[in-house]
Amino acid sequence: MKKQLPKRQELDVKHTWDITNLFKSEELYLKTFELIENDVDLFCEKFENKLKSNEQINDALTSFQDIQASLSKIVAYSSLQMSTDSISEDNQMRHGKAMIRIQTISKKMAFFINELKETSDEILLEASKLNKNNQYYLKDIIEKKKYALTKEVEKALVDLTPVLNAFYMNYSRFKLADMKFTDFLVHDTTDPNSFTLFENEYEYEENTLVRRSAYEAFYQKLSEYQHGFANNYQAHVMNEKITSELRGYQSVFDYLLQDQKVSKDFMDRQIDIIMDKLAPAMRRYATLLKDIHGLDKMTYADLKIAVDPKFEPRVTIDESKAMLIEGLSVLGSEYNQIVRRAFEERWIDFPQNQGKSTGGFCSSPYGSSSFILINWNGQMDEVMVLAHEIGHAGHFQYANSNQSVLNTRPSMYFIEAPSTTNELLMANHLVKNAKTNREITWLKSVMISRTYYHNFVTHLLEAAFQREVYQKIDNKQPLSAHVLKNIKLGVLRKFWGDAVEIPDWAGLTWMRQPHYFMGLYPYTYSAGLTIGTKVSKMIENKTIEPQDWINVLKAGGTKAPLELAHI
Repeated sequence: MKKQLPKRQELDVKHTWDITNLFKSEELYLKTFELIENDVDLFCEKFENKLKSNEQINDALTSFQDIQASLSKIVAYSSLQMSTDSISEDNQMRHGKAMIRIQTISKKMAFFINELKETSDEILLEASKLNKNNQYYLKDIIEKKKYALTKEVEKALVDLTPVLNAFYMNYSRFKLADMKFTDFLVHDTTDPNSFTLFENEYEYEENTLVRRSAYEAFYQKLSEYQHGFANNYQAHVMNEKITSELRGYQSVFDYLLQDQKVSKDFMDRQIDIIMDKLAPAMRRYATLLKDIHGLDKMTYADLKIAVDPKFEPRVTIDESKAMLIEGLSVLGSEYNQIVRRAFEERWIDFPQNQGKSTGGFCSSPYGSSSFILINWNGQMDEVMVLAHEIGHAGHFQYANSNQSVLNTRPSMYFIEAPSTTNELLMANHLVKNAKTNREITWLKSVMISRTYYHNFVTHLLEAAFQREVYQKIDNKQPLSAHVLKNIKLGVLRKFWGDAVEIPDWAGLTWMRQPHYFMGLYPYTYSAGLTIGTKVSKMIENKTIEPQDWINVLKAGGTKAPLELAHI
């Protein structure tokens, strides 16, 4: 029987991230918040209705960047603690109070972007020449001016931000705080279930009866919440559609893709090619899994089982540190210091616990350490997850150190390239140093099932689902739990064909993914892995120097995604 997840306060703190890397104490956090609010008042007094010259615009941008840098740490301090324990009343209250105060700050500072958008292109271009750090931001303002609304409407939208952005928080609360999973019974043995246990353990469970029973119990619980989840998601996408129409975009796709700096044909090509070309290979992989495990049939509940589960090595946290330091050493000693710091300065939150976010992510507030959340299960493939998230950390440690706060983030289209590059470098290192053919076979299977399956297949099928959802929204067609379930079922059945039995309950898989509240994010994983595959091969084959890649990371958002990809 699997144990219930521990509560946050029951964990060994040495394996959790050190939130004091942001603020040494709660008192310092609150004091910094007060200082920022004072700075904002001074900013408004000094610059509101006074942006008349190139010099004033650049002066204002310098102060604006200082405020944004401080705010990034403030927001991280409250949100990161929510992500590790959303059940905690203290965390909920801290985050709630922070969001109210942040909203007040946003309302006060809304004038700044509005006044820049009302400034002529000529003045903005002249201002951009005075300070290189500001030129990318000002050119972006010029581009977005095409879709700007009146000052009064823009201010109203800022005022409504807490309501318009509530859907993701609603989703997280439903999923991590409210949804309680019942135990399930297999051969007189009762096992607990939860989002974290299911996604980190049961999906990979070797015992077929336990695995399939866990799936059915898990999805039965999802079905009890599907109508509320569907209503929340429909409200989110309608918000995006209405905003796109208000701003004058021809479609919701154009609105959502603007910040990615790529056109819809890029997204369509990415989805269509992989749906067409990768599906046959993945069907063969599914059939191979069925034969290896002697299954009566291949079902949706069997897709994530290991090729050789008896060989799955267990890895301690300390062992993972040594492996990552060695595996990523190909990127040079400077990069290796980032890897060491991640462990030694406690950037990583390892343990599973009640109320913790599922999956993994990396947050890198400007001027601070990075914060990596994972749900450690001690299996070797977690080393790949860590390599992936350290890829994000390394990217933004370099970008934050070499760019102003307004220039650190590249287009979302490129955001997963550094992380997937790291995954592949790590996997190739492990293959080269494997001691037996069985280990090599197992490692290559992990590359397929973890790196390529997760990033190409899982996220790609999310992208195909999203595309159909937004097409319906563009065509003024309503959504419902039934509609969303059938869209997801159609995507899954089209991809897997006759090779995998996709039961009706699998259509509820859309309810598991928070990416649907992050714009058109899912398809960018396949774009990132495409770039990552090429870059890792170039580094391995020495056709580029590691420093060439690090220079790309340092560029942050100062280049368009296609420029970044052309190393």
